[in-house]
Amino acid sequence: MQTKELSLHHIIRPSETSGKKTPALFMFHGYGSNEEDLFSFASELPGELCIISVQAPYSLPPYGYAWYAIHFDSSAQPGTDSGNNKWSDDEQAIASREKIAAFIDEAITAYDLDTDNITLLGFSQGTILSYALALSYPEKVKNIIALSGYINENILAENYAEKDHTHLSFYCSHGSADQVIPVDWARQAPPLLKKLGIEHTYEEFPVGHGVAPQNFYSFHRWLTERLAG
Repeated sequence: MQTKELSLHHIIRPSETSGKKTPALFMFHGYGSNEEDLFSFASELPGELCIISVQAPYSLPPYGYAWYAIHFDSSAQPGTDSGNNKWSDDEQAIASREKIAAFIDEAITAYDLDTDNITLLGFSQGTILSYALALSYPEKVKNIIALSGYINENILAENYAEKDHTHLSFYCSHGSADQVIPVDWARQAPPLLKKLGIEHTYEEFPVGHGVAPQNFYSFHRWLTERLAG
């Protein structure tokens, strides 16, 4: 399968199956990284998936990209005027949310993907955008793997709580020693997901801001079970 020119730069691992609508997994990297980072997982993920790893739209010299600007303020707290608004450029984040939504639609058409079997996998800033996309536009996705991130309610669609999220399934994980995004921020996700009636798994691992091998095996098992179902 040849990569096509769409609105966001991306790389692709084709599905091993053919002749039907293809389940897909979209990868969204963290701040300062690029589309090659999470793509290192691709060879280990289920073969029936078409895997599309997306490059964020904002260049971050010398070699990285970002979904939005970050202002490094250690006193920031998510969801507060004095904290999270300083922590992230929410206007840029909302713009990226919309870019991702449009890109997913483009990719579904371009690669003949199954609209009812779309998975998002994000890390850090990519997770924050995955939360935002899934909660704002639940009709676009099915499964979400949210690694080392948190829910920024400031970048969700205004009417997100009125939508039906009950078909969604989240796997959320975080490092208990994460010094980039405090684990307390991640712990705020399960209560909100529960309030929305969303089936979810939340796990913590004794690591910093990264994905431990046991974390990978855990979300791999979770994803495989949902594809089989």
